[in-house]
Amino acid sequence: MSLWLLIRRWALLQFRQLNGRNLLLSLLGYIAISWVLLTIASEHVLTRTFTDFIYYLFVTASTVGYGDMSPTTTAGKWVAALFVIPGGLGLFAICVGRIASVFINYWKSGLLGKRSLKVNNHILVLGWNEQRTLHLIKMLQHEEKDQRPIVLCVRPEIENPLPGEVEFVRVTSFTDNDGMARASVTSASCIIIDNPEDDITLSAALYCANKNPEAHLLAYFNDEALSQLLKQHCPNAECIPSVAVEMLAKAAIDPGSSGLHHELLSTHRGMTQYSVTYPEHCSATSIDALFSRFKQQYEATLIAIDTGAGIELNPILDREVPPGAKLFYIADERIKTFTW
Repeated sequence: MSLWLLIRRWALLQFRQLNGRNLLLSLLGYIAISWVLLTIASEHVLTRTFTDFIYYLFVTASTVGYGDMSPTTTAGKWVAALFVIPGGLGLFAICVGRIASVFINYWKSGLLGKRSLKVNNHILVLGWNEQRTLHLIKMLQHEEKDQRPIVLCVRPEIENPLPGEVEFVRVTSFTDNDGMARASVTSASCIIIDNPEDDITLSAALYCANKNPEAHLLAYFNDEALSQLLKQHCPNAECIPSVAVEMLAKAAIDPGSSGLHHELLSTHRGMTQYSVTYPEHCSATSIDALFSRFKQQYEATLIAIDTGAGIELNPILDREVPPGAKLFYIADERIKTFTW
């Protein structure tokens, strides 16, 4: 019994150490030896054509056993019993196990954020604030409606919180070249940075601005001084300051203001604020003309304009709207197509 245990342990050890190359050689050797032994045993039906022979080996090794092909000679039956069946079962099990292992490792690497992504024109979210980040992603999904893929990039050792919904990458640092390359930072069309620590947000924003200056960069700061510092180095970055104190003060003077602000920002219910660019091919017009058109045709309210010098809220009616100006409006849903 002890000798049998030693032999079995040795066999298991050899099988476990089989790499891809050795496994392929073992498979080819098994096929060649099986063909030679069956030919010597005069099993001409099994070895008549290569297709029939391979079909017989696979059916036998997989234990399917259709019964349409089987050895007929005494020697052929011994060859099948002592070599073809046990050898085929072992190799078949190892191959299936290796293939399953590859798929499991691939799935697990994606769940743990270790896989390199091949995405373009995506929204890259840097940072993890638990429920706040999940709420942000849900709002982005509602807005995008499968137009741009969303990639979540985090530093904490967590698994993908939304498997199947967003791509996931875990990095040691938001300034690590290898890690950020796996998140395809250079091909992102929009980068949102939201971290509990403002200093990490600042360093990540500077890194992303250097790697992808064409991306729409947004960074959330608790300290407004750091947002001003980022604007000095990256004028195109859009810094989102914390407005909790301002909302508290406004709600204290004008009750209900907090609910109004929340509804204007929420994409799930009520009227929401959106923006659109006045086309370059259109001639200049006025706020008065567009205000009436927005309300009559789309039940939307034009509230602001930005011609490059900053947002003008509640502009006067005779304010000129040049081509390329950004218009801000309130509507129940985003207006997909405008008739200018």
